[in-house]
Order: sequence, then structure tokens, then C-alpha cells
Amino acid sequence: MNLRDTLTLSLTTVASYRTRSLLIVLAMALGVAAVVVLTALGDGARRYVVGQFSSLGTNLLIVLPGRAETAGGFPGAALGQTPRDLTLEDARFIGQLPQVRRLAPLNVGVAELTAGGRLREVTVLGSNAELLPIRHMKLSQGSFLAHGSERSAQIVLGSVLAREFFPDGRAVGQRVRLGDSRFLVSGVLAVQGESMGFNSDEIAIIPIDYAQELFNTESLFRILVEAKSRSSIEPAKAAISHVLKLRHDGEEDVTVITQDAVLATFDRILTALTLAVAGIAAISLAVAGVLVMNVMLVAVAQRTSEIGLLKAIGAPAADIRRLFFAEALWLSLAGGALGFALGHAASWAIRVAYPLLPAWPPAWASAAGVATALVTGVVASLLPASRAARLDPVLALSGK
Repeated sequence: MNLRDTLTLSLTTVASYRTRSLLIVLAMALGVAAVVVLTALGDGARRYVVGQFSSLGTNLLIVLPGRAETAGGFPGAALGQTPRDLTLEDARFIGQLPQVRRLAPLNVGVAELTAGGRLREVTVLGSNAELLPIRHMKLSQGSFLAHGSERSAQIVLGSVLAREFFPDGRAVGQRVRLGDSRFLVSGVLAVQGESMGFNSDEIAIIPIDYAQELFNTESLFRILVEAKSRSSIEPAKAAISHVLKLRHDGEEDVTVITQDAVLATFDRILTALTLAVAGIAAISLAVAGVLVMNVMLVAVAQRTSEIGLLKAIGAPAADIRRLFFAEALWLSLAGGALGFALGHAASWAIRVAYPLLPAWPPAWASAAGVATALVTGVVASLLPASRAARLDPVLALSGK
């Protein structure tokens, strides 16, 4: 029996047992689809997080008060100590470092914004004009803290706030009250949406001096630093840590986080998660393989007469084994193809339902799912094929 005859006969046999074949194909398809969809979700989550961090800025370093250790948190906290505050003077010294292109001191708080008979609580950022280029923010109208106006009472409104308080679209040049102080609207942010759970369309930005007065504090929440280049990130981190250690009486009481380090950590975690869920999904393919084995063992018992006839007319044991291999291959191939299609269709549906989540199945996961289905099906056919090949033709023909 040549290869063409084997493939033709095995395909005819598979087609003749429609219900049985359909169930096996469906089991295989669901296993492959599970691998494709779950890896798409895992890889989509990884891409989403990486994209969110990348949107924060380029060559970014974040300076936080307190020394974060491997145990987590500030080590002196257990003794009732508090980390030394970051100040505007600290930021000024950091800004003089040769590795630093620009920096933005940052205060964050909540205050009531009032204008035109409307009032609402808003998130307020206190910073300088460098915040916009560091965070890749753009203005749709006006300006913010032009040179020489650093101490003027200016405010920039997010696009949603500007639309709510000034529906006519003419927010620039208007006066608003924030807390107990009056500010001149100098600009409106372009629509940017959410980033890391923070909606920049609903914030107000004021000069850092006014923010510290508004929130009654002299400390800074964070200092955002942009290094001059990617190669300058690590030198800038070391230089910032050194200059702040000198300013803080030799105490290493600040933490400098690099964007690359955060991205690498999240990338490792989410890649491991993707591989883990792919492994879990692959278990369903093993279950499908057991189903193939069971069904084909039953098929051997049901087709003993047919197998006996083939052996009686001279078909060698190798041909019988190849026949069962081919049947398993057809079933696995159909299941893999159907699972591939179902998995990609489900991933497309997820992308439509959640546009922010780039749930694209990795090519390796799709290929691995189909390959695993094929290998599982063929391996599961070894025992039934071997049993069929060992049947005695006389006993097989007699149905015993």
C-alpha cells in the first residue's frame, strides 16, 4: 500500500465515522484555541503595560523620597523614622548635573476648581514647564510658564475640564479659582486619555511654588528627570544618588527608579505569566490526546474484521500501523486548523471589545499549539496502531 492509498483510505475511514471524528476534532480545536487565546491575552497585557510605561516619557528617571530595599519600603519606618523630604533645592542641584537634559519637580493633590458658576474637585499637579515635554504632553491651546513667567499664577486645564467649565471653547485667558487662589488659564492640554490609570484630560497643572502653597508643604512628591540619552540613564542615576547623598548628610535616603528597569521587570513577569497560561492550556491538548487514544482503541476492536481482511490479502503490519497513524494525523490536522481559526477569531473579538488591549496571538504560540496537537494525536495513535498491527488475521476475520 503506497502513501497515496494510505492517505485516501484513512481519510475515507475518518469521514465514515462522522460523529466520532467530529468530537475528536472539536476536542483538539478547543485545546489549540485555548493556547492561542490565553497567550494572546498574556502577551497583550505585556504589550499594554510596556506601552503605558513608554508613554510616560523617554529616558525617564523618577526620584522618590525614602530608600526602597528588597524587603520593601523605607528601612527606618519600623523605628518610627520617616524618609527625608525631597525639596526644590534638591531638584535644582539635580538639574545642574551634566547627564540631565531636563527635570520636573512634582506635587500632587486635590482641590476645588470654580469658574462660571461651576464647581468640581480636580487633581492638581504642581510642576514647571518641563513637565510637558518630559511626559510627552502637548497643548491644544495657549502655553504654560513661558520664559520669565515662572512665578505667575497660571493654570493649564485638561481637555475635559476645559470643555466642562468653558463649553464655548474659549478657556485661554479666563480666570478660575483653585482652592483659595485665582489663576489665569494660560493653556489647554491636548486630548491624551488615560496612562497608567491616570487621566490627563481631567487634571489641572499649576506652577510648583503655587502648588506647595496650596497644599501647605515644602516637600516634593516626585522629581521626574529626563537623561540626555539612553546611554546616560545609568550614569545619571548614579550621579543623582551621589549628589542627594551629599546633600542629605551622607544618608542614602532616596530611590532612583529607571524606566528601563521597571519595563524589564514587568516584561519578565508578564512573559512568565504568558508561558504559564500557555502551559495550562496545553494540558487540554493532552486530554484530547487521551481521547484520541481511547477512541482509536475502540476503533481497533470495532474494525477487527477489516484489519484481518487487509492482513489476509497480504498487507504487512507496517501498512496497518501507517493507516492508523494517518487517521490520527487527519484528525489532529483538522483539529489544529480549526483551533487556529477559532483562537484567532476569539482574539479578534477581544481586540474589538477591548481596543486598549493589543491581544495579538504570538506567532510562536499559534505554531506551538498546532504542532502540539499534531504530535499529541500521532503519539496517541501509537498504542492502537501497534495493537492493530499485532492482530492475528485468522482470529480477526472470525471476529474473535
